Amino acid sequence: MYRIYRAAIFIFWLLAIAIPAHAQLGLFSRDQRIAFSPDWRGERFPDGRPKVPNSVLEHLQNVTAEQAWDVLQDAGFRNQFEGGWKVINPGPRLVGRVVTAVFMPRRPDVDSVIQANGKKEGRIGDENSWIIDILERGDVLVVDLFGKIEDGTIVGDNLSTAIYAKSRNGLIVDGAVRDVSGIQEIKGFQVYARGFDPSALENVMLVGINVPIRIGRATVMPGDVVVGDPEGVTFIPPHIAEKVADGAEMDRLIDEWGHMMLREGKYTPGQIDSKWTKEMVQAFNQWAQSKASKLRLPEK
Repeated sequence: MYRIYRAAIFIFWLLAIAIPAHAQLGLFSRDQRIAFSPDWRGERFPDGRPKVPNSVLEHLQNVTAEQAWDVLQDAGFRNQFEGGWKVINPGPRLVGRVVTAVFMPRRPDVDSVIQANGKKEGRIGDENSWIIDILERGDVLVVDLFGKIEDGTIVGDNLSTAIYAKSRNGLIVDGAVRDVSGIQEIKGFQVYARGFDPSALENVMLVGINVPIRIGRATVMPGDVVVGDPEGVTFIPPHIAEKVADGAEMDRLIDEWGHMMLREGKYTPGQIDSKWTKEMVQAFNQWAQSKASKLRLPEK
């Protein structure tokens, strides 16, 4: 399965560089990005990547992994969470629109083509710099570096500063970073990595930008919304991001009302933790309306 996945990514890359009209290195064409996100009906970036509204991103700031998990499972998305990270600058939840990049172990003949195409496209610096140049405000760079730690450090403090300057957001890498002390000085820049190492990035090649990638057990698409919390990272398909946000808000309201009822002694723990009666649902909906919430529980 692992070999099939890598082969698929390589085919995407070959398709991208084989079509003269879309000669940018390792990129889906705009039409391909639209085709591979068929359920998204909203705004898109010029390159076709879904652009989930800022208002939805704001509502996802308080979502937990469990809350997102429930909605994703119900919608049939069972491979969207990955845990087991080391986090630099933990704080408020990491939320943003995903930009993807995938690296593979370096093969000189293939990398020579990548370098030649990069030169034609006017790309500057090393390949790990190329992926930073395309970032926009609110993006989270998500990098598949196949779990490489030694010589697998995607950025140090200089490139981290560049990422944060472009996106005002964070980084997720299935690999490593270096210069941790310097990265810790970049306030607001959250990093989820597999490990830390003082070595530089070597013996790898960039084979895809804004293509489907795998991060552990999660399948990630450009334009997904990522939410990072203490448990790990959840990748939410753009067309259900608002549903996840609403579900999380409903869970928060239910918990708040339930805790209030328990403190006031109006209901027992057994009543709150069991299926609510029609009268309880009506009381909750009245309370939610007083909180100016548009969310309601159905009365059965």
